[in-house]
This record gives sequence, C-alpha cells and structure tokens, in this order.
Amino acid sequence: MRLLLDTNAFLWWRDESPRLPARIRGQIRDPDNDIVVSIVSLWEIAIKRGTGKLRFLEDFETVMTEEEFSLLPVSYTHLRALDQLPQHHRDPFDRLLIAQSLAESLPIASNDRAFALYDVKTFW
Repeated sequence: MRLLLDTNAFLWWRDESPRLPARIRGQIRDPDNDIVVSIVSLWEIAIKRGTGKLRFLEDFETVMTEEEFSLLPVSYTHLRALDQLPQHHRDPFDRLLIAQSLAESLPIASNDRAFALYDVKTFW
C-alpha cells in the first residue's frame, strides 16, 4: 500500500504521539508499505518552525532517510488538480496535499474533517 501522510500524521509519528491511531502506526511500520511525505508538509513545518509556532528540531533529510519514507515533490499535475479543487477549505497546505492525493490516487492518512469535503480517500 502507498500511503500519503498529512503533516499532523507525520509529526505525531515522529513524536510517538498517542493521537496517532494504532491502525495508522501499523501501516507506517509495515515494511511492505510505501509511506509518502509531501514536500508540502516539510515546507509547512519549516514555516511554522521559523515563526516559533512549532518545535521540530530534526533535519528533514535525515528523518526521511531514517524512516525510509518517499518524498513527494509538487508537479504540474498536482497544480492542475489544485486549480480544479472547489474552495471548501482555505488552508493552502491542506489544499495542495488534497490535490496531490487526488492526482496520485493516494489515500491520505488524515483526521482533518475538511478533507471529507473533497473526493479524496482518507485513511484513519
């Protein structure tokens, strides 16, 4: 299974937070799964870290290598999908993650209720 982590799922995984359900933990731990993190999530973390809204001291490249997660860049296909999204939600990071999920046919691990407003497959 290929599974895209939203930003919170990624952060909660790294923090070993109980907010991340056991079901998601099991999928992330499964060596047969390809766990994907979008550059959008890393960008969001970097911005929030820079403004002091988030404490994430780890190096992104090191984390991605240690976890053996795949990095999903932003492509023209993702931007075209973003253009087609209805304006149900205003968060630019979430909207781009939704567009990537749709364009790549990737389920996204997220508990964000706003995602349900779109035709995106969530896994939680």
